[in-house]
This record gives sequence, structure tokens and C-alpha cells, in this order.
Amino acid sequence: MKYLDDFIGMLFPNLCHICGNNLFRHEESLCSLCIYKLPVTNFHLHQNNPVYKIFWGRVPINAAASFLHFKKKGMVQSLIHQFKYKGKKDIGFLLGKLYGYELMQSKLFEQIDLIIPVPLHRKKLLKRGFNQSAIFASGLANSMNIKMDTNNLSRSVFSETQTKKSRLERWKNVEHIFRLKHPEDLCEKKVLLVDDVVTTGATMEACIQTLQTAGRVQVSVCTIACTVL
Repeated sequence: MKYLDDFIGMLFPNLCHICGNNLFRHEESLCSLCIYKLPVTNFHLHQNNPVYKIFWGRVPINAAASFLHFKKKGMVQSLIHQFKYKGKKDIGFLLGKLYGYELMQSKLFEQIDLIIPVPLHRKKLLKRGFNQSAIFASGLANSMNIKMDTNNLSRSVFSETQTKKSRLERWKNVEHIFRLKHPEDLCEKKVLLVDDVVTTGATMEACIQTLQTAGRVQVSVCTIACTVL
């Protein structure tokens, strides 16, 4: 079997998505050196970090964090572009697994009952073929051994992309577009809400407001990356 694997590896080399070098047997998607070079934030170790501050005075949350710093034309932007638009779902799953191990070491993210990814509208889901937030969330769920729910929270209104919108436009674009199918299932739960990139927090804020209509729901949030420093 080892020789067969080596032969297949010669025909279809398993390459790092960042540097393009061959991966060793124990490596997945990214080589160990590139993982070491990832611009981690360590926000999960500090309560009043820049991501947490985004939501001050807007919605109550327990904790907030992002795995990586996002910079234009940087390593993280390249990874997320490959993940979202080139269909390389293994990137999102690996980043979720890696961050899940980190979150488990933080007291801020203890006793999470459920992981919920920010949902896509069915039209965008059909077009892209997958929800990038759900892939990242599945990696988190895998390493943290926590159940993931992709059915309860849904996006009922199709909205335009947030990429080039101002802060006010982003908020108006997502206002009142999420709903819960079974709010009773979330009552008194500690939920980890997951997205890919946080900029103004408008989308996550709308999700949090919807989740909290279930009653006594404690929400924490995390993302792959953030644009705040």
C-alpha cells in the first residue's frame, strides 16, 4: 500500500496551497512551515480584543475572536480566495481544525453547546456549491468535538455581496434577513456563531439578534480572519 501511495503521489502530487511545495505524509493542505508563518491573532486569549470591540454597544456577546489577520494581497487573502472561489474546501476545514484546537485552550470559549455557521441564501449556495462558513465550522466541530447545526438559522432574503459596501450599507443590506426555524431548540444554549471574514460585523450582528430571540441564548463568535488590527 505504501508503494501504491507513493506512485499515486508521483502522478498527483499533494501540494501546499501557499508555497506549492510537496506535502509530507502527515501534512494536510498546508505545509508545516506555512502553518507556522500564518499571521495568527491570538485574540481568543484576550477578552477585549479588536473583534470583540466591534460589537460593543451593538449586541451582547460572550466572546469574539478571529484566527488570522487579513491583509490585501497577503497570504490569508490568497487562502480565502482559493477556498471560496476555487472550491478548495480542504483549506477551510483545516483552518477550522487548527483554530478549534486553539479555542479549546481558551477559557473564553469553554462549554460551547453548539456551533452555527452564518448561512447563505439558497441561490448563492446553489451557485457556489457550498457554504464556506459551514466548512470552517465543520473543522471547528471536528477538533472541538461539538455538534454543528446548519439547519436552524437560515437566510430568508437574498442580499447583495457586502464586499464593496460602506458600514451603513452593510448593516442595511442584512437587516431582518435571518430567521430561526426552531428557536425553542436554542433556548439557554451557548452558541458559537461562525463566519469566514469579519470587517464591520454587520452580518454577524444580524445573526446574533436573530439567535437571541430564542431566549437566554449566549452567543460567542469566531471567524477565519478579520480586517481589524
